[in-house]
Amino acid sequence: MRILCYTRQPEEDILYANRLAYSMHLAWESGTGAYIPFHHNEGILYAKATQDMQTGVLCAKSLKNPWIFQTEDGSYGIAAVRTDAEGERDAESEGCILVFRSEDLVHYEEAGLWRVQQNGYVSEIRCACGAGGRTYLICWRGEDGIWREGQGSLFGADGIDPETVKVTEKPAISECRFGGTASAKMEHWSAIEGICPGNVIEIPDEKGAYLVRKLMTPVCEQVTLSSEEDPLHAEAVAAYSDGTVVRRGIDWDMDTPEKSGDGRYMLYHGQVHQEHFDAPFAVNRADPCCMYWHGKYYYIATNDADDNKTLYIRCADTLERIMEAEEVLILDTVTYPGIGGLLWAPEFHEIGGRLYLFHAATQGEFFCEESRVMKLRDGGDPMCRADWSEPQLVVRKDGTPLCEAGKVISLDMTTFAYQGDIYAMWSQRRFLPVDQGAWLYLARIDAREPWKLVSDPVCIAKPEYGWENNHTFVVEGPYALERGGQLMVTYSGAAVDATYTVGMLKPRMGSDILNPENWKKSNYPLLSSRSAEGEYGTGHNAYLTDEHGVVWNFYHARPGVEAPRSSFARRVHFDVDNEPMLDVHEALDLPEQLRHVAGRVQCR
Repeated sequence: MRILCYTRQPEEDILYANRLAYSMHLAWESGTGAYIPFHHNEGILYAKATQDMQTGVLCAKSLKNPWIFQTEDGSYGIAAVRTDAEGERDAESEGCILVFRSEDLVHYEEAGLWRVQQNGYVSEIRCACGAGGRTYLICWRGEDGIWREGQGSLFGADGIDPETVKVTEKPAISECRFGGTASAKMEHWSAIEGICPGNVIEIPDEKGAYLVRKLMTPVCEQVTLSSEEDPLHAEAVAAYSDGTVVRRGIDWDMDTPEKSGDGRYMLYHGQVHQEHFDAPFAVNRADPCCMYWHGKYYYIATNDADDNKTLYIRCADTLERIMEAEEVLILDTVTYPGIGGLLWAPEFHEIGGRLYLFHAATQGEFFCEESRVMKLRDGGDPMCRADWSEPQLVVRKDGTPLCEAGKVISLDMTTFAYQGDIYAMWSQRRFLPVDQGAWLYLARIDAREPWKLVSDPVCIAKPEYGWENNHTFVVEGPYALERGGQLMVTYSGAAVDATYTVGMLKPRMGSDILNPENWKKSNYPLLSSRSAEGEYGTGHNAYLTDEHGVVWNFYHARPGVEAPRSSFARRVHFDVDNEPMLDVHEALDLPEQLRHVAGRVQCR
């Protein structure tokens, strides 16, 4: 399979800003020769921000002119020009190229800058693995328009061998950025919106198939019964274009069966069970969280309708009825002296058999926003305001407040159990003496008093990539999901506008998750304004496992660029790596034409 790498021309800032466009995108050659963009024509590989070690402030970076090539061990390398965030000269990168490695073109490791010349900026790069294996031929063009080439250990510390460097009129690596293949003619890729083409590489078909399964949104292609002999007790088996299979219930019409012509069978008709949520199902409700607890569903969200002064809970016997369930006030900004405003990001969590409500609030101004925890009394009703305790301020293990009010804020606290311990994760932003942006922190907490940390907080993620620092440097809204023993945390990045996105973090299985080195971040967002038509600023998601074991994603988005944040929900599809795919909307998850099933039952 042939794979094309490219960047894009930026669009209007709110739609596809420089920090998004100046990243490496990928497309694959279809059977017709046309190139099809992966991942909604969105960047797959982004340059990391650098950090001022004295102030902690991040400096965003972008990339241009990526070149993809095969390495000595059969994996892949990517060389690119690193720029500043907006695509202009990056002073830190003068004379250097930016290098990455990848085993599969989905997961990447940034190897860092690699110097090819002492002075001047590089504008274009071409790389190829030399005949000897570990030595690479590197061709680069400076801003003076002159091509040079040399050899070196591209991923090693030795750098380029200065004795091999020479000026050349015609680089040894083909001038044709597409290797001269007929399939790479302009008409085959020119339909890709905004494309600034890079080069094409041929990869094995099995690796290409993995890319397609991983980076193209799957669609349900076929539905069969798990048992033809006993259809009324069977499940619907939905097969997807990514090779995965999902089992679903069936709602049979038991009242109007049809008798076969020979009288031997009764034919029953049914519908594959599929809950439906309006999109959106709740306007002016952001940061939604839904829980199944003691046979009922409970929903809560940030209330944007009154400038975040109240929190309301909904309760329903079935998941779909959450959409029209009555709202009951559970917290406001006048009842307790320490709760003065900005009630944000409420989440239900059961810890040790007890129910808690995590949220953020401030005593007064924004710069005093802090995480808090409310406890439901034993035997209490979550819909009864009086059954909830006064919010408790989250404190460190020495009993002091988690953050220094007026200088640092904390919000979006979530909690999860992992390997026998209970952890809290939250977003924390230092404003003074300098604004560092919002980072994600993690600590163990006391299972009996979950507003108390029992370990020191550690930072596990910063807004390093363009989709995380677009318009502002923010990572927030973490929520954990464990699948097959693998812990996964999705979180939100960028400004809380139409550019908001969802990314993912994973620790190495079995590792100490309080060690930041054990965490790996996905280089690209899982959910964005390009994931579903008409949904902008997708973010701040939370997961629900319903009574049937189906996992749902609750998130907010804007049903228009300037529309209010509103609540959405859809089933989570798990991909070939058992990781969540958040862009499989209902029409793809179960197309209308595949929802009807029929089964024959022999007459007795």
